[in-house]
Amino acid sequence: MSAPINTEHWQSEPDAHDFPSAKTYLSLIAEPSLAEKLMKLLEDAPTSTYEAKDLLRASRLPLLEETNKHVASDLDKVKRGDKLSPILLVRGHFVKDRDLVVADGYHRICASYWLNENSLIPCRIVDVPN
Repeated sequence: MSAPINTEHWQSEPDAHDFPSAKTYLSLIAEPSLAEKLMKLLEDAPTSTYEAKDLLRASRLPLLEETNKHVASDLDKVKRGDKLSPILLVRGHFVKDRDLVVADGYHRICASYWLNENSLIPCRIVDVPN
């Protein structure tokens, strides 16, 4: 990117619509009762921070291009000074070959990476219950 962008671009709390989005996604890869339980855990989880590059590595997701519609939209938000919603994560081996699932916020991780791969991203992270 040609011009510097403010790196302080995160809200302290997730947007309310992030939780239903996370539940919808999780219900595609887990039993509905587990998806519901994980969503409730995410709602109450504390916020911690992780670097953008580490989130991509741990989730085994590819970096989306800056030109991706959703990534570009988040980059535009940051340019305008709008803050992004924290990422919702599930840790634990309940999806084949993935120990970290991005329940909501994949495009925000990618946008943050394009700003600075070492960006600290606020996340709500929960473990898969036994």
